[in-house]
Amino acid sequence: MIIEQPARALRWLYPQALWRMDHSRKVVYLTFDDGPIPEATPYVLDVLDEMNIKATFFMVGENALRYPHLLDEVRKRGHRIGNHSFNHIAGMRWNTRQYYANILKAEQVLKSGKLFRPAHGWAKPKQYLALRRKGWRIVMWDLVTRDYSNRLTPSQVLDNVKRYTRNGSIITFHDSLKSIDTLKEILPMALEWLKAEGYRFEIFE
Repeated sequence: MIIEQPARALRWLYPQALWRMDHSRKVVYLTFDDGPIPEATPYVLDVLDEMNIKATFFMVGENALRYPHLLDEVRKRGHRIGNHSFNHIAGMRWNTRQYYANILKAEQVLKSGKLFRPAHGWAKPKQYLALRRKGWRIVMWDLVTRDYSNRLTPSQVLDNVKRYTRNGSIITFHDSLKSIDTLKEILPMALEWLKAEGYRFEIFE
């Protein structure tokens, strides 16, 4: 649970970030990080289409620049685009000016409307505050499925979805090379389970 759901200390560090949406509504927000890439993103899009579900894709700018047709396809199919930095940089290695420049470089490609998720799930407090002052909405997570982990079986990743999803959950999957084999096995089952439990799916405005 330390990884799957954020610790209170993290929520305290970024108090105005979005960790979980309205607790009173049976709604979840699906998010996919680190794409787009041809080995994973088209599969995810097809599954979402089949189930009539919209999601938010937090994209790495250099991936979107390399595969602009996938960026266009995600948008064409009605999904939301979010900024995940230009090359998935860790905030701890950069000062605030450099960090923000990297995000702006990605934004020139992504045109996310200032919707941002920090790579690796966190940024320095100064970086976070600078983004907030400049009008960025920062989306964190209520559940990381750990679909990228080679320590978990696909069944265990599916169990994470079933165990930790709740009203308003922001659920994080990954359209990446590390996760695609697991996604091919469990993504349809996870979405079917969420629907059977009565959850509706929304994207960030």
